[in-house]
Amino acid sequence: MSTTSTLNAARPADRGPPAWTHWLDLGDRALAVVLLAPAAILLALIIVYPVLRLGYTSFFSLSLTSGLPAEFVGFENYSLMLEDPVFWETTWNTVLITLITVPGALLVGLALALLANLPFGVQWPVRLSLLIPWALPLSFAGLIFAWFFHSEYGVVNDVLMRLGFEGIIWFNSPNWAFAAICLTIIWKTSSFMALIILAGLQTIPRSLYEAADVDGAGRIRQFFEITLPLLKPSIVVALIFRTITALQTFDIPYMMTGGGPGTSTATLAMYIHQNTVSFLDLGYGSALAVVMFALSMCVTAVYLRAIRTKE
Repeated sequence: MSTTSTLNAARPADRGPPAWTHWLDLGDRALAVVLLAPAAILLALIIVYPVLRLGYTSFFSLSLTSGLPAEFVGFENYSLMLEDPVFWETTWNTVLITLITVPGALLVGLALALLANLPFGVQWPVRLSLLIPWALPLSFAGLIFAWFFHSEYGVVNDVLMRLGFEGIIWFNSPNWAFAAICLTIIWKTSSFMALIILAGLQTIPRSLYEAADVDGAGRIRQFFEITLPLLKPSIVVALIFRTITALQTFDIPYMMTGGGPGTSTATLAMYIHQNTVSFLDLGYGSALAVVMFALSMCVTAVYLRAIRTKE
């Protein structure tokens, strides 16, 4: 017998890949589950568990200043909320800020995005100007505009007096203080809207505008028949993010007025902060936070339903 024949006889039969490698041969659905499992676990730890814990705490009377142990009270915190005039005032202020600043930021952001999308020779200064308001911390923006609207040495009153108008004591009047806060929020958040809309503008083919020019369509007609319809997905995404953050408004009113005069400019987030951090009433503060979370989810559901209906 030859050497080659001897080696072939001594070689064990081919049994295929080891058994432990069979788990690698997954179907599409199983592979998707394996790949998404780490992200799902992480989201459960940092989002689902805190929300469930918040809802659980809202059913207890838990005040750290009383020194008493937590006591289960059911829906008592929610019933107290319905009888709390400050809750209704801060909730109304939050809704009003949302109704004013979200459309205002959308209109200003749309104008800024259209301006930044123009064929400038050098576009980076225009687009950089969009990043500056967005990059500023909210509390810092609130401090800046609190100085702008100061009744004695603020820039706004100085401009008004130079134009022949009388200066306004902005933060002593609930209406003027609320207007100053809304203007500040619109300035701060319009750049965020502009960046999202500008990204949408970049996806619109230039060939559509060239064809419209050939057909004799003017700029206004092109905007309403080409630009605006194709921008709807970007606008909806911007509205969802902006509305949720508007319902959670805290930093700018807190830094500008502290909620004053009285509670006329206080928001629901500020009232939650007051109860949980200042008063250490974790039970009632958790119930307030649950309401704000539910309000945010309802608004998001309305937007998503509108998108699905249009599709």
